[in-house]
Amino acid sequence: MAPTPVALSVQNLSFAVGGIRILTDVNLTVPAGEMLGVIGPNNGAGKTTLFNMISGIHRPTAGRIELAGRDITTAAIHHRARAGLGRTFQTSNLFPGLSVLENVRLAAQRELGGNLSVLRFPRWRDEATTIARDHLAEVGLSDLVDVQAGGLSHGDKRKLEIAVLLAMNPRVILLDEPMAGVSRADVPGLSEVIRGMHRDHNCTVLMVEHHIDVVMDLVQRVAVLHQGAILALDSPEAIMDDPAVQSAYLGTAA
Repeated sequence: MAPTPVALSVQNLSFAVGGIRILTDVNLTVPAGEMLGVIGPNNGAGKTTLFNMISGIHRPTAGRIELAGRDITTAAIHHRARAGLGRTFQTSNLFPGLSVLENVRLAAQRELGGNLSVLRFPRWRDEATTIARDHLAEVGLSDLVDVQAGGLSHGDKRKLEIAVLLAMNPRVILLDEPMAGVSRADVPGLSEVIRGMHRDHNCTVLMVEHHIDVVMDLVQRVAVLHQGAILALDSPEAIMDDPAVQSAYLGTAA
């Protein structure tokens, strides 16, 4: 059997600001189609910084990032997106004054190569609209297509962000705390949307999330970041049984 291709590779990645190291020699190899959880014991673990390095918001101090074998270490954000990298953020980056359908349609139109005049005067029965409606059905928002995005609940905003991502056809998706701000009642439904996205689109997913039960239920492996370095990388079961993780993350004695 041929080996599974590598979707994302992070090699000896480091990042420092003013002499303070935020990430130190982080190494991750993520096979195509895997869902990997990234957790850490506190806000200074380096999780969002790692995502910022991968997505191009910040330039690493040292190391290399490859997307499907292509070096993207110094690539611009839009070039990474064109190469198949998508990301959500802890805070919503939707267009709050546009409808649910318009938010996804614009993403689909951009992926199809539409110009600014097409974006300004959309045709409501075109290919981009069809794609948008299909993805909204996937995430369970078909009944809210005409609602302004800014008026959605936090849970539905997260679902809309996923529909926007899917319209851009990414191969590797970074989910940065998708449950942030989501009510407890909406967590199971959003988890199922993420599970369906991963299953139905065969995409590679890296997810930073503080809800440990959500991570352990969804992912195949878990990377634990502690003080900017990889403390452990293993299956969810092995991570929960790891004495070093229990000590650093859960605050229990080894």
